[in-house]
Amino acid sequence: MVKTLSDYGKLKKGSPAPEFSLKGTDGKIHKLSSYAGKKGYLVIFMCNHCPFVKPKMGYIAELAGKYGKDIQVFGINANDQNEYPEDDFETMKKVANEKGFSFPYLADETQEIAKSYGASCTPDPFLFDAGKKLAYHGRFDDAHGEAHSKGKTSEMEAAMKELIETGKVTIQEMPSLGCNIKWKR
Repeated sequence: MVKTLSDYGKLKKGSPAPEFSLKGTDGKIHKLSSYAGKKGYLVIFMCNHCPFVKPKMGYIAELAGKYGKDIQVFGINANDQNEYPEDDFETMKKVANEKGFSFPYLADETQEIAKSYGASCTPDPFLFDAGKKLAYHGRFDDAHGEAHSKGKTSEMEAAMKELIETGKVTIQEMPSLGCNIKWKR
């Protein structure tokens, strides 16, 4: 496991969200452009096996349930499924069901979407405003590798609330920390 921080080299605040068209665990193809009318869009690069993602899965599901009326959440797994079979599509479906994901959990098998976002770790969350411009790219909280309840901060939830209330985010970005995305060779 290589610990990696969020990379800020690709998307900057105000950058448009790269489009995607990916298969979800529900068997449907999900396109970012098919989702409109929300106050925000949260795109999280995540996976099934990462010890930094697993403790956050319940919290991600909770945030999606709590703010889903206003913010559309997407989970995207870009890990190499051949080298990391625990991140394969069948296991994604199992995890989504077990964790009660109410949001699309999508497979980025070519890894092109992760590259277009500049995603580098899991979890790596990107919060976009109503116009699908990057408003916040940072961690969920300061409890890296632990459940949200162990943390002292809630940056992502604060950013989501501010985005819903004002249409912008002023919360200071702190990089997420997690496992590196498992790139294909």
